[in-house]
This record gives sequence, C-alpha cells and structure tokens, in this order.
Amino acid sequence: MTTSDTPETSDATVTAGLLVIGDEILSGRTKDRNIGTIAEHLTGIGIALSEVRVVGDSEQDIAAAVNALRSRYTYVFTTGGIGPTHDDITADSIGAAFGVAVDVDPRAVAMMEPVYAARGIPLTPARLRMARVPAGAELIANRVSAAPGFRIGNVFVLAGVPDIMKSMLDAATEQLRTGPKMHSVSIVLSKPEGEIAELFAAHQSAYPDIAMGSYPSFENGRYRTELVLRGVDPARLEDARSGLANTLAERELL
Repeated sequence: MTTSDTPETSDATVTAGLLVIGDEILSGRTKDRNIGTIAEHLTGIGIALSEVRVVGDSEQDIAAAVNALRSRYTYVFTTGGIGPTHDDITADSIGAAFGVAVDVDPRAVAMMEPVYAARGIPLTPARLRMARVPAGAELIANRVSAAPGFRIGNVFVLAGVPDIMKSMLDAATEQLRTGPKMHSVSIVLSKPEGEIAELFAAHQSAYPDIAMGSYPSFENGRYRTELVLRGVDPARLEDARSGLANTLAERELL
C-alpha cells in the first residue's frame, strides 16, 4: 500500500461513484440489492456516494463508464460480472479501461485452493476465471466464497451476489480514506408537499450548508411528507431542524 493509499480521516469531502453491471439488472430479471447497502455503508464512514450508473454486459460500455467515474470521484465501486461464466467480463473490461493485461493471478488461486479443496470442489478452468485479475491490482478478500475482488487505482471491483459483495466491501473499507460523517434528521408532517414548499425553500436558503429534501407519500388515504435534513455538523443540523420545526408549528403545519 502506498502512502497515498493509506486510510485516513480528512475534513475534505470524499466522494464515490457506483457502477452496477449486468444485463439481468437492466432487464428486471434481477432486482438490485447492492445500491442501498453500499450507499448506507459509505454514508456511515464519511464517503458521499454521488452517482450510480447501471450498464449491461458490454466491455466497451463498462470500460467507458469506469473511466468516466474514476476521473470524477475519489473512489469507484463496481458490482457484478466477476463470476465463472462467459458473460462475466468485468475483469477484462477493467483491464481495458486501465490498458493492462488480465490473467489468472497466483495470489487469487492461493486464496481459492484450500477453500475449494475443503469442500471437495475442483478448480476447473471455469472457476479459475474468478482468479483472473488485471495486472497491478490488489486483491480484496472474500470470506464467503474465497474468490477475491480486486482494486486497481481508485476502482474497487466487487461481486454482484449481495452477501459476497458485503464481505468484499467490509474488507475494502480499511483501504478507504474517509471524510466527515453525514448526519441526518427528519420531520414528518401529515400534509401534502404543496403546503410547505415555499416555507421549506426559504429555510433551505437560510441554511445553504444543510442538504434538505422533501419525500411525499399517500398512506391509508392520508398525505404524509417527510422532511429530511442532512449535514456534517450535528450542532448546525440541530439548529436547522429546530428552526424548521418551530416555523412549522407557528403556522400550524406540524
């Protein structure tokens, strides 16, 4: 690990992009369960997930998306496409994005061999596809099924299977530089958005450093609006929340 790769905490915002890979996601056959997990995990450690893209099983499209995201954000995470079948082309696509060769990595094989041997499963050529890694990449441990993910530059390549992805994400976390943690508070109203829109906009203008969002729903025949405020300074966030609550109460909206 180089000095620049050493995990540290900084006052600067640390950002991330996420690339979800797979025709099955785009077709609706598989319902993604990883975006929410990754978003929650990154938020909890002080990394702002700023963009999510979904691409199909196209080497050209994957490489283009990776290159676009890695130039824009501190980190990029990908999920999917590192299994044993012919359509698992993420490793090759990442290699193309970085302009490096991809081959079976002896370190990955060493991780897999004892686990597969203990289960009586042979390491066939198909399974060894999961040991193919771009040149210069670091491996990411996988405590669930042994076949590792990998990191190259600021790109972390994770599995698509949720339990395996989570294992890799946990293992990768120690390599991440983190920023200030984002805190969140909310106020729930039994009112439609339209009744509080102008008031809420004015409050946002008074607190430009606090992110504010309005999330309406209609439940059991009644309107419901949740106002969510987010910020890195808990005291400032509470000041914004209490000020908004007081204003809403004064106008009999709370």
